[in-house]
Amino acid sequence: MQPHCAVSVCHVFMLVLCLSAAEDFDWTKNNHGSFYYGTFPTGFSWGAGGSAYQTEGAWDKDGKGLSIWDVFSHKKGKILQNDTGDSSCESYYKIKDDVSLMKELRLNHYRFSISWPRIIPTGVKSDHVNEKGIQFYDELIDHLLENHITPIVTLYHWDLPQVLQEKYGGWQNISMINHFNDFANLCFEKFGDRVKHWITFNNPWSVAVEGYETGEHAPGLKLRGTGAYRAAHHIIKAHAKVWHTYDTQWRGKQKGLVGISLSGDWGEPVDISNQKDIEAAERYVQFYLGWFATPIFHGDYPQVMKDFVGRKSVQQGLGTSRLPVFSPQEKSYIKGTCDFLGIGHFTTRYITHRNDPSGRSSNSYFTDRDLAELVDPRWPDPGSEWLYSVPWGFRRLLNFVKSQYGNPMIYVTENGVSEKMMCTELCDEWRIQYYKDYINEMLKAIRDGVNVKGYTAWSLLDKFEWDEGYSERFGLYYVDFRNKNKPRYPKASVQFYKRIISSNGFPNHREVENWRRKAVEMCSSSNQLLAAARRKSKEHAEMPKVWPLHDEV
Repeated sequence: MQPHCAVSVCHVFMLVLCLSAAEDFDWTKNNHGSFYYGTFPTGFSWGAGGSAYQTEGAWDKDGKGLSIWDVFSHKKGKILQNDTGDSSCESYYKIKDDVSLMKELRLNHYRFSISWPRIIPTGVKSDHVNEKGIQFYDELIDHLLENHITPIVTLYHWDLPQVLQEKYGGWQNISMINHFNDFANLCFEKFGDRVKHWITFNNPWSVAVEGYETGEHAPGLKLRGTGAYRAAHHIIKAHAKVWHTYDTQWRGKQKGLVGISLSGDWGEPVDISNQKDIEAAERYVQFYLGWFATPIFHGDYPQVMKDFVGRKSVQQGLGTSRLPVFSPQEKSYIKGTCDFLGIGHFTTRYITHRNDPSGRSSNSYFTDRDLAELVDPRWPDPGSEWLYSVPWGFRRLLNFVKSQYGNPMIYVTENGVSEKMMCTELCDEWRIQYYKDYINEMLKAIRDGVNVKGYTAWSLLDKFEWDEGYSERFGLYYVDFRNKNKPRYPKASVQFYKRIISSNGFPNHREVENWRRKAVEMCSSSNQLLAAARRKSKEHAEMPKVWPLHDEV
């Protein structure tokens, strides 16, 4: 899931903006006002996703080693309400149940991640390989394929083995590259006969910035101005090494694809007539998506990152830039290491130029950018504080990727919306609206010529949401975390998304509105089932305890 740190760190200001400002924007000459009825290309792949730490539970079972998230979430005060992912959705024990939900949705693919410490407990392959971990993923992959669901597998969704963090400093250390390559190579060996779509890293922006700059995520380090850049540098080189390993050792016989999943919010200039705002908006996207995509497609960091971080480093009296440098050999080695690009996208910001201080005390990835993020208070924001519904930004971002990176094959690997409420609400009409609008903007982008091959709704289930614990729910299916069996209940959005999949798009206005009406009608029965289960659970809890007579204990 997309992080929320931009709100707390960058001080997102509220700004009332007239709608004409967005409509006048002709960077891609797209009209974002009208809904388009039509269908997706034949063979378009529809899916949903989740990740190991967020859903599996079984954090210390069957030989699994500790991850940095196991350790981080067990520290008091790190996670909202001190929640942990110890049990989460218990998906480790519910393979068949969860695949049956996917089948009900008629998914073409399911995106999940492999827990590195579940199959290599210390992170070092030569120490020990956990066969029970291998067996779990074997069963999941096989069950997906038996039900005609394609597995799309992420190798790193943030759960670094704790031993590697303690011993080497995690992604601050260049040794992670070889350890990660060994782990990936083992996955290719064990699962590559059946898995044909591999994602090396999920949202490395969050790994770098929130793990090593702000400390909001595991491992919780606050290495301001340097930690994020160093972590990202090693992650990019690790990605490239894994791509080359697959290319030279496995591609010939397995015929699969290796990509990376990058998250990116769109940045829209506040004032399209102001060149500084236009440059700031592009800078926002380059420091976010371009930080990782530009080396992978072009061999080096975006020029604007090199210029801005380099200039600020000089102003701070440093001898070299805080942004690391790729050697000529590394540039050629990294360039082109992407068979497809995964895009995770949730929201948009208005961007304006701002001169940030450049003293040593203000070292920061965020101040390096010289910009301010703004939001329109009229944008819907049903859940996460950072997540506003701004559908037209999605089409903008996809067209930006097309123009910047040579129109690569794209899989949308994360897109969805949360709710933040303590009461149960299965009639999630705002999620239906979000999916309808965002998926439609993706369809418009495909009409623009963007090469999008698949879409992954985020997420299949409600799950552990990192530092927000269980306070935010992204799932199509509601999970009752208060019940030890973690039962799943369909929200209204399940029925709506299922109709989009079955129709491969949006046939006409009347039919789409009919989908919405029927979905909301059906969710009331799910609400009744959940309420009945809650009542039964409460009654059971309130039954008087019967103590044995004499000493029958």
